Amino acid sequence: MSIWEVIGTLLGVLGVWLMIRQNIWGWPVGLVQVAVYAWVFYGAKLYSDVILQGCFFVIQAYGWWHWLRHRHTAARSELPVTRLRPAAMAAWVAAGAVVTAGWGATMQRTTDAALPCWDAFILVFSLIAQWLQARKKLENWIGWLVVNTVAIGVYWVKDLHLTAGLYVIFWLMALWGWREWRRTVGPVSDRPGQSQTGPATG
Repeated sequence: MSIWEVIGTLLGVLGVWLMIRQNIWGWPVGLVQVAVYAWVFYGAKLYSDVILQGCFFVIQAYGWWHWLRHRHTAARSELPVTRLRPAAMAAWVAAGAVVTAGWGATMQRTTDAALPCWDAFILVFSLIAQWLQARKKLENWIGWLVVNTVAIGVYWVKDLHLTAGLYVIFWLMALWGWREWRRTVGPVSDRPGQSQTGPATG
């Protein structure tokens, strides 16, 4: 356990709590948290997770901009929570499975990555969940529940016990987030990433 892992853990809990509250400050907190964890995962040779943190940084910057843009263009109302249609959800899952298989095989052949297939699963489906969160889709929390379940096992095996404990907290917070966002959910989306007008949320 390192000081960076401790800092990343604390920032992670704070960032998810802010996101459950639909508080826009969750995005800048998240930007710092993923930068810290990129360093932690590099030291553990979880290279897919290092790449994941870089992708998280980009998507979180986009999420911050997207939420702010809606606030400035919609009479200062918050971006509404919306759902995906079943076909869109199935498309995300299918695409994620294909990319996971390809990336896992690549990492297994070309690097000394630990647990390359499971690490690839965390990479790909975390990106999907993060993107859906940036678009304020309710189903992002379902994605986080699945990802966090896998991550707990991977990080425990790699002796990142504090991080595994963090993901137990994340799992519980994802369940909380799903329940909280469901209370304010708006219309169903027609395709992955589509945004529709819905009731304003606080």
